[in-house]
Amino acid sequence: MGTHERECRVLSIQSHVVRGYVGNKSASFPLQVLGFEVDSINSVQFSNHTGYTHWKGQVLTADELHVLYEGIKLNNVNHYDYVLTGYTRDTSFLEMVVDIVKELKRANPKLVYVCDPVLGDHGSMYVPENLYPVYKNKVVPVADIITPNQFEAELLTGKNISTEKDAVEVMDLLHKMGPDTVVITSSDLPSHRGDRFLVALGSQRTVKADGSRTTQRIRMEIPKVDAVFVGTGDLFAAMLLAWTHHHPNDLKTACEKTVSVMHHVIQRTISYAYEIAGPGRRPTPAQLELRMVQSKADIENPAIVVDATVL
Repeated sequence: MGTHERECRVLSIQSHVVRGYVGNKSASFPLQVLGFEVDSINSVQFSNHTGYTHWKGQVLTADELHVLYEGIKLNNVNHYDYVLTGYTRDTSFLEMVVDIVKELKRANPKLVYVCDPVLGDHGSMYVPENLYPVYKNKVVPVADIITPNQFEAELLTGKNISTEKDAVEVMDLLHKMGPDTVVITSSDLPSHRGDRFLVALGSQRTVKADGSRTTQRIRMEIPKVDAVFVGTGDLFAAMLLAWTHHHPNDLKTACEKTVSVMHHVIQRTISYAYEIAGPGRRPTPAQLELRMVQSKADIENPAIVVDATVL
């Protein structure tokens, strides 16, 4: 027997679609490709994502989630290194997730909870309003890594972002709420590179060996894309989990690799979609499903296309 790295196990509680990529379908394959064991709990099971004309399926209740977790616990295999969650519509389900995370953290104090606090975008909420206090008071305090967009970061902190300085203050406020790693995945801040780019920001608190704290903050200019994709946020959170695992004290590299994976997957998806749609026609939701399997090599070893600046 050679020496083997201890396997890293992720509990991913997200939606499942039969056709296409969103939630667990967006997260599982890329994490597996990067060597993680992924245990999936499907918060919903739908035929496809809700951007299509039609969708059908079932929603998992908080009680059903608890039953699944109990089964894992009864076999004494409730040992995880990471928990990953995304879009949720139900407060009781979200509260059950928090209970499970707390219990798993008692079993493994080193467990890292990666949470995409999905509340809305561009000034409007697309989850029920009663989820907001649950995220703010219960979820974010137990999270270690969060990936809000600008709207969500503002909502959680009650502070508006109109300058980079505001963004840094908001990320500091989010640190105070609990998470040591905060990435604002998109913002309305002007890019130094013109309006074809959007600005993302990140902040990571680390405790040095001598007990002193340092914070690394970064800024990224990401090329904008003229199409609506579903499942990209879920892929982003999964890749941030993976790359922060491989580069634990180097947010700059982790974010560069994360954003570069996104870039390659999205570019491959766009060129495929427009080719299939034909000249002058807008691709359908089915044609815009992420080209995930086709991007396996890019997921494993992304060519870096975005350089992060350390602030």
